[in-house]
Amino acid sequence: MADENISNLLVVILDANPVWWGRIVSEGNQQQQISLTHCVDSLMVFCNAHLMMKHDNCLSFIVSHTSTSKFVFPQEDSASGVGENGQKDLPSDGKYEGFADVNDAIITELKNLLSAEDSKADDHSSEVPPTLLASALTMALCYIHRAERECPVGQKLKSRILVLKAAPDVSTQYMPIMNCIFAAQKSNTVIDACVLDEHSGFLQQAADITGGMYLKVPQTLALLQYLLWVFLPEPPVREQLILPSSMHIDYRAACFCHRRLVDIGFVCSVCLSIYCQFLPLCLTCQTRFKLPALPLARPKKKKKENTAPGK
Repeated sequence: MADENISNLLVVILDANPVWWGRIVSEGNQQQQISLTHCVDSLMVFCNAHLMMKHDNCLSFIVSHTSTSKFVFPQEDSASGVGENGQKDLPSDGKYEGFADVNDAIITELKNLLSAEDSKADDHSSEVPPTLLASALTMALCYIHRAERECPVGQKLKSRILVLKAAPDVSTQYMPIMNCIFAAQKSNTVIDACVLDEHSGFLQQAADITGGMYLKVPQTLALLQYLLWVFLPEPPVREQLILPSSMHIDYRAACFCHRRLVDIGFVCSVCLSIYCQFLPLCLTCQTRFKLPALPLARPKKKKKENTAPGK
């Protein structure tokens, strides 16, 4: 069959911003805590289920922090993806070694990254550092492009990205994230988004443009069930399932002058830069604009009196 020559590559991006983990959020009539440990455990089960769906499925795992984004699986000294897991034997404890390698690498690298970042953190800083989501998406797209180039002859690779996010959007990342979204659309890469706290307008646009799924998890404790139900099936299979319907998508853009989301703005006719107020000079392409001059009021003509003779 044709499907036997198709392998699926899943790139998981985890938002590890420590500011937003451990918060108490209101879910319905209850208040629950967003636990990083619980979410990582659910993600590892989800990753194992993806590898178990097909023997040649591949996996990559990226952790996005406030100052860096890092591949935690596959590691730099290992081969790309998880293609050799079928050649390994069962360890003495009965656990499948392919799954154990994935879980151990994720836990070890995540602990090392969080410990290293905590030692660099500035306790006196009052600003909340944003998550480097744009850099993680860029790394994922580069990894997918390399995996497609290294794909054996006669083998086809279908790739998709899953983003698990808890931190809110930052308008300063609007341009790089939108560039990543359009690059994913051009390369036929699906971007799925799983949001835990606040709605993400950027990820809503990413899922809608690339044909992926966007879901704000109603209950954090049921994260694993939502991952297996919504995000484990491949995009062609989702058409046959009853999945949560898409909600209103926030397509507001961030202005180039103040990095604020605007409903109505001014667009440069040359480079399509967006501004929240009129500027005589485009900050991006240096194009000069002129306001149209107001038409001068013409004096009304006086009606000529009829001076015909005899009247």
